[in-house]
Amino acid sequence: MNTMNTKINRRSFLKVSVLAGGGMMLSFNALLLGKPLNGEALSLPSEFYELNSYIKIAADGAVLLMSPNPEFGSNVKTSMPMILADELDVDWNNVSVEQADFYPERFQRQFTGGSQGIRLGWKPLRTAGATARKMLIDAAAKTWNVPAEEITTGAGVLYHQASNKKAGYGEMASKAATLPVPKDVPLKKIGALNIVGTSRKNVDGKPIVTGKPLFGMDYKQEGMLVAMIVHAPAVGLTIKSVDDTTVRSMPGIKNVFVMNTLKDDYQRNAFDTTTFTEMVAIVGSTTWEVMNAKKALKVEWSEAPEKTIVVKGWGGQAQNVTIPAGLESTDAQKAKMVEMSKKPGKVLRKDGDPEEAFKKAAKVIERTYNAPYLAHNTMEPVNCFAHVTADKAELYGPTQAPEFIMQTLVARLGIPKDKIHIRLARMGGGFGLRAYCHQMVEAAVISQKMNAPVKLIYTREDDMTYGIYRPTYTATYKAGLDANNNLIAFQVRGGGIPEHAVHANRFPAGAVDNYLAEGWEINSNITIGAFRAPRSNFIAGAEQAFLDEVAELAGKDPIAFRLELLERAKTNPVGKDNDYNPDRYAGVLKLVREKSNWPAASKPNAHRGVAAYFCHNTYVAEVVDLKMQGNTPVFEKVYAAVDCGIVINPDAATNMAEGGIVDGIGNALFGELTFKNGVPEKSNFHQYRMIRQKEAPKAIEVHFVKNEEEPTGLGEPLFPPVFAAVANALYKATKKRYYEQPFAKYIAVSPSRM
Repeated sequence: MNTMNTKINRRSFLKVSVLAGGGMMLSFNALLLGKPLNGEALSLPSEFYELNSYIKIAADGAVLLMSPNPEFGSNVKTSMPMILADELDVDWNNVSVEQADFYPERFQRQFTGGSQGIRLGWKPLRTAGATARKMLIDAAAKTWNVPAEEITTGAGVLYHQASNKKAGYGEMASKAATLPVPKDVPLKKIGALNIVGTSRKNVDGKPIVTGKPLFGMDYKQEGMLVAMIVHAPAVGLTIKSVDDTTVRSMPGIKNVFVMNTLKDDYQRNAFDTTTFTEMVAIVGSTTWEVMNAKKALKVEWSEAPEKTIVVKGWGGQAQNVTIPAGLESTDAQKAKMVEMSKKPGKVLRKDGDPEEAFKKAAKVIERTYNAPYLAHNTMEPVNCFAHVTADKAELYGPTQAPEFIMQTLVARLGIPKDKIHIRLARMGGGFGLRAYCHQMVEAAVISQKMNAPVKLIYTREDDMTYGIYRPTYTATYKAGLDANNNLIAFQVRGGGIPEHAVHANRFPAGAVDNYLAEGWEINSNITIGAFRAPRSNFIAGAEQAFLDEVAELAGKDPIAFRLELLERAKTNPVGKDNDYNPDRYAGVLKLVREKSNWPAASKPNAHRGVAAYFCHNTYVAEVVDLKMQGNTPVFEKVYAAVDCGIVINPDAATNMAEGGIVDGIGNALFGELTFKNGVPEKSNFHQYRMIRQKEAPKAIEVHFVKNEEEPTGLGEPLFPPVFAAVANALYKATKKRYYEQPFAKYIAVSPSRM
């Protein structure tokens, strides 16, 4: 049995004797690292809603856990409390969780992103559950006057076998709350966990399908006004003049005004990413009235000059960032990227002597891969409710990272941090977009101006043309083989606007004697941000498609070729900074080979492609089977092997894996946003192509490696490798390699079929 020392987190514990309910409440700051569930089992007095992350055991034995982190569909709102309930040793049917508001003074990290919720919450949640259980045992020991070591628990009941005594947790909760927090608590052995590893239904499933008001778009308040914004039609423009004469006389319109969301001297943080800080706000009584007024507003625009802003990065050091002037176009950007790709980049890692190795190589292959900007396109449009008065502010809306927008709100509103209250709505999708909470600042500024509660709503066109896109990337790969078809040299030179996607220490780094990784970047006024599996979402596809082509040149099976390299990385690694475990990497390749019966396709006339990748601490290998109907790829089956450590909730994990695969196929085939003179050329779903239900794979098999490794990420890792698996399968089907996304443009997909 593991023992967890609670001393490190003693400041994070807060015991409260709950007089009203005869229960026990244990607040545990470290629980902010995850996201629990929204059940229906308990109804607490209103005074408890003000608290942060805590365990409450009611007199009837019901258990409540507040969820500090926002929920956006990854289902950790079910999986996190499963961890807690297991260590607490309670009946799952008696567990319920409510969404906490944002409390920066009590929580260290209320952030949903990076596939880190389960990974970072694993130990804190187990410790919290085990600590509460130990305090209940100590309470029973004192009450019965027996040694604590003789007391056992099960399904929320305490037992003392020798005296034949038993009591429900609720009976001991009040007394337990008066006891000191134990210094060390034993944790269950992994094999003894009985809730973790079993499938549990999404606790928000019923409220979602029955239309309960969980999302920001659902929110209403008496006296609430509706606001919309008008931003520049092109990136690189600023307001010259506004004619609102007609709009002000339209029905229901309360005000029209120009606003700046950030002050000129404001020092931004890494998440103050916004393309447009100057815009026109239109406020009215109803959504329909405001939408009509927005269409009638007349705004003249002029080109914005180059400017420099101050950004405080992750390390806390401020730096000057130049935002260039001009109206950028995709074609011109591509030309710049081609020119840059021909020049040496910044050396990110170098092993051996790649230049000399390439000169001696018997075979050399070089290929370049490109990918466009992508829009997030969350199903729920951007929105936020705000009510700002002279001395306080209340906000409610979908956000992944409330802690990162708090300092912006303080600076912009002139209201102290402790007077700003952010309530967290369930998000209708995030994918990184909702980490950039510009809409919260906009809604707050509008409410402050109007001195009234306001709900800000973006149209889909606003959302898609506002900015914060996945960057556009390119990468050139080069490989050298010796006379025996061994890989002796490998080079990657990656670039992008405005960042590159190269992870210098990832596979095949460490498996090749002569290795070179370079990166370069081109500045832009087009704003980018996190997109599902940032950087990996491009580089995995490029790398794994290239490795397939190298394997073919070497005359080797694609999986066998990768395993050969991983064996080298295991037995005789090059360098010391390799950020992957070769055994676990090889493990998913072997598992997917077995489960897919590689290389035989699952159906006649089907063609297969394979890819594997490591990101967010998780290893994934995927095999895609597709066949062509004319020029249309039909996805027969996808096999996935995943090593994410201990799987908390197999059904939820499978759902996330399936979602990542389908999303990846859709973006690989169709995802693309282009610019012409600063104008995004797609503004809604009739132009920006998303995958449709009939285009999803007919079957997806997800297989998890069984081990006792601590849980790692799962929301993002299935997404990156499927790009390459699709490209490699398309090559088998069409005898053509695909170097440019979206692939549908280059396989002449028939619109009538797709």
